Amino acid sequence: MKSQLFTPALSAMSLLSLVSCDKPVQEEKPLNILYIMTDDHTAQMMSCYDNRHIETPNLDRIANDGIRFTNSFVANSLSGPSRACMLTGKHSHANGFYDNTTCVFDTTQLTFPKLLRSAGYETAVVGKWHLESLPSGFDFWEIIPGQGDYYNPAFITQTGDRILKEGYLTNLITDRSLQWLDEERDPEKPFCLLIHHKAIHRNWMADTTHLALYEDKVFDLPENFYDDYANRPAAAAQEMSIAKDMDLIYDLKMNRSDKDSRLKSLYQSFYGRMNPAQKAAWDRHYDPIIEDFYKQNPQGKDLAEWKYQRYMRDYAKTVKSLDENVGRVLDYLESHDLLDNTLVVYTSDQGFYMGEHGWFDKRFMYEESMRTPLVMRLPDRFKTKGDIPQLVQNIDYAPTFLGLAGVEIPEEIQGISLLPLIRGEKPDDWRKGLYYHFYEYPAEHMVKRHYGVRTERFKLIRFYNDIEHWELYDLASDPNEMKNLYGNPEYASIVRDLKNELHTLQKEYGSPELTQL
Repeated sequence: MKSQLFTPALSAMSLLSLVSCDKPVQEEKPLNILYIMTDDHTAQMMSCYDNRHIETPNLDRIANDGIRFTNSFVANSLSGPSRACMLTGKHSHANGFYDNTTCVFDTTQLTFPKLLRSAGYETAVVGKWHLESLPSGFDFWEIIPGQGDYYNPAFITQTGDRILKEGYLTNLITDRSLQWLDEERDPEKPFCLLIHHKAIHRNWMADTTHLALYEDKVFDLPENFYDDYANRPAAAAQEMSIAKDMDLIYDLKMNRSDKDSRLKSLYQSFYGRMNPAQKAAWDRHYDPIIEDFYKQNPQGKDLAEWKYQRYMRDYAKTVKSLDENVGRVLDYLESHDLLDNTLVVYTSDQGFYMGEHGWFDKRFMYEESMRTPLVMRLPDRFKTKGDIPQLVQNIDYAPTFLGLAGVEIPEEIQGISLLPLIRGEKPDDWRKGLYYHFYEYPAEHMVKRHYGVRTERFKLIRFYNDIEHWELYDLASDPNEMKNLYGNPEYASIVRDLKNELHTLQKEYGSPELTQL
């Protein structure tokens, strides 16, 4: 499975017919669904996709025992909107949750947990919700408020109480999920459990047990780290540069009493949540780094590259905890004879920049943030293994889970069930393009509003609102998206075809924006 990144409940009898049409029908238990989603975990930092940086053996277990989607994308690269797309199977304009700053998720609309629950599944969600309203359609839920805290976090329970828990959040979310599986669910019902982690979200605060990891590792600088954004004014206007915008104290923990930064007070609030033992371990690790940093006082490119290394190390340490906790879940399923009757899905709410274009964060339709990891460990009744190259999107998860459970897929769902791909089929009529739309502007990081279409080879983007600018990329010859080809006469027919595809998708999805042809 190792490769470089970006290479080319109806009845049980009804459920079995979804898996095989040529085998005798046998009684089968309805399949459980265990969906693990992290925040901002990019495929570059998952070794079954890209083994340059770190190893993720437990995440790789899922891919090695099942399938890896090599062209998996989101519809809107932002936490809340991405989650709304996943739950509803609809694009942002259709589910009403456009951005993290102005929207509240409408819990009266259909979601796949509601439909599974109506079909006899027991449903639960633990961890990050980030949709402003409280969960609906779950038999059990326990969520963190907003973004949550890595250390000694608060949880909101179904009774409306806010409780504090001692420990590291990634461990605590797994603890609560396994407690529900082990002690609280009805073993006579199939279950659908959503385990939603805060990790690997900014500001990448690792567990104290992992602080020493990766300190001797020097991460390779991306070849476009010093991107000059030529002919890409929207890319030049962002505020997510590692060199300029990454906060020394909040993001990189270089806190000292005589130093200040824009986000220092926020960092201190996170640090202040730690108990004495946690603070002691934290200080033992960071104090020598802080002292050396201010003594060396790097400037210019030296500072930018120092920041990049610290960012990569902290991010990698946070991934380590996540990978270990995924292993805990897989081990539980195996030891309780659940693994062979459970679909295990791992993904992230979007990708993330690990220094590409000089950036951290996401939002843009460019590859590193639009693309997301997606691996599945399939129950024994499925025989598919290996890579699935077709274009898939997070609006496809809802119809896939419903189809797997034998539940009728409502017409309002805009995604496509992945079951044919999971069964090993190669449909001739599979989609040729993906629609993307980002709305949150003006806001944090100042990424301008844009929409576009991505096909197997090309990407066409329109930035709009306070800017009018088109971009075209040939992903075969320019996988790093450095050369905007829009306006090049040699690509006029390709632009025309892509605009037609974009217009068709917008019309199909009922978008209020329609590209002019």
